[in-house]
Amino acid sequence: MTTAAENHVEYIQETVARQRAYFRTGATRPMSVRVAALQRLKAEMKAREKQLLEALKADLHKSAPEGYMCEVGLCLDELAWQIKKAPQWAKPTYHPTPLAQLPSASYELPEPQGVVLIMSPWNYPYLLSLDPLVGAVAAGNCVILKPSAYAPHASRAMAELIAAVFDPDWVTVIEGGREQNAALLEQRFDYIFFTGSLDVGKLVMEKASRNLTPVTLELGGKSPVIVDKTANIPLTAKRLAFGKLLNAGQTCVAPDYCLVDRRVKDQLVAELKKQFVRMLGRDPLHNENFVRIINRKHYNRLQGLLEGEKILFGGGHRDDPLGDSGWIAPTLVADTLEAQSKPMGEEIFGPILPIIPVDSLDQAIEFVTSREKPLALYLFTQSKKNRDKVMNTCSFGGGCVNDTIIHLATHHMGFGGVGNSGMGSYHGKRSFDTFSHHRSIVDKATWLDLPMRYMPYTKAKDALVRMFVRG
Repeated sequence: MTTAAENHVEYIQETVARQRAYFRTGATRPMSVRVAALQRLKAEMKAREKQLLEALKADLHKSAPEGYMCEVGLCLDELAWQIKKAPQWAKPTYHPTPLAQLPSASYELPEPQGVVLIMSPWNYPYLLSLDPLVGAVAAGNCVILKPSAYAPHASRAMAELIAAVFDPDWVTVIEGGREQNAALLEQRFDYIFFTGSLDVGKLVMEKASRNLTPVTLELGGKSPVIVDKTANIPLTAKRLAFGKLLNAGQTCVAPDYCLVDRRVKDQLVAELKKQFVRMLGRDPLHNENFVRIINRKHYNRLQGLLEGEKILFGGGHRDDPLGDSGWIAPTLVADTLEAQSKPMGEEIFGPILPIIPVDSLDQAIEFVTSREKPLALYLFTQSKKNRDKVMNTCSFGGGCVNDTIIHLATHHMGFGGVGNSGMGSYHGKRSFDTFSHHRSIVDKATWLDLPMRYMPYTKAKDALVRMFVRG
């Protein structure tokens, strides 16, 4: 565990050097050692569940049920999966051998990247820190984890959790803010995994390029919702409200705006209002289960997005009497394709949803494809034809048909962005693969050595090569 006084440039340099020396000993390579560490982490998380959830409450006013469902529980699920599957993933994967290379065996063999840096954000401090960390440890790496200073209680809880499980030369947490971030990015790592904003992601990639360090960037963007005229509107509203209210909209894959067929727009708005009231009551700003905006900067920014806009529902806010932030009420903003509102000018990251009526699915698709590729897309339809059309025309990181958010809550599929919304993916085997280098190996027998590849070349040798190597 580190203290604020230790988190200076020299300390970070020494930490990276110690981890690199530890990695070179080979201590992290035995699969039995990795699995045992993950089992300890799982047990320690269960033992500290109350403490972890209380830290989320302190930072985000996140309720225990939401904290477990979206963070602690998902981390435990990922841990169980990696513990079960990593030994199998670490084994050689055999492939056919070309005739010209016989007799030999061809296989891919994963090895750990080395010393890796994981930089995580404040909105889901455990999930977005521990999920990639679990994959990195399962793959045999040493890890420096840098959580966000905007969620200080969760950051401290993670530092204590990791210190209770790992030797700091294997895995350690560096706490702090921009000074520590800057110092870390000046170090040479074998892999960098970053989750956060586009602007900081560009900086991370720029710094990594100096050492040709590979990166995974999990960014964001304005994730659209498309609702066509065939959609089940009451169910659409229920699932859309869930996705928008989760973590008070402070989710990288939150529905950011809604393109809805004009013929069902009024019905959708009416049903969304019902769902907001059903989920949070008529006074959401005093609901004990509603997540708070993370800090004053974002709280003021969200209020500014609503100034002068046509509000269909909500629009209120309340200062937190105990902290430097507050709550923003679930809000629907009337919007158009032609004259877009302020919330359409940036990723919202709050409980505000612009409603944009469209005359056709083609119009919605044109609107989406004319912008940067989003991290997520959500389509509500009962038409297979419309579903296929959207899937064949719109590029996005991942998403759902007739639901929101849930595509990331699985270890059977990768999660990641495309274009400005990110690069690379993780979860389950994708995490193990992300933090591994897969070496291609040809293991050649010594009892036979075909002469055709050796000089001097002859017509006979050329004929043999052409027999084995041809189109």
